[in-house]
Amino acid sequence: MPIYEYECLNCGKQCELIQKFDEEPLSVCSDCGGHMHKLISHTSFILKGSGWYVTDYARPDKKKSEVYGEKPSAKPKSKTETKPKAEATAKN
Repeated sequence: MPIYEYECLNCGKQCELIQKFDEEPLSVCSDCGGHMHKLISHTSFILKGSGWYVTDYARPDKKKSEVYGEKPSAKPKSKTETKPKAEATAKN
């Protein structure tokens, strides 16, 4: 069950309440009887690092450079030296 944070608009009291999703939200302050509203707060879940998606969920056929949006570097064409074929028949 999630923890919801509420704040009273009248007295400023803040409280946390564990509620089910289908429960009615808290609307009346227990101290002054004022109107309560839900607060939106940060979570403690933070993703850091080079990227959890790339390491865990990326398709195996993609290279890291493609996933990160980098263009593949142009590889210099390697020169293959062709050697003259040796003659198989001997001249007499």
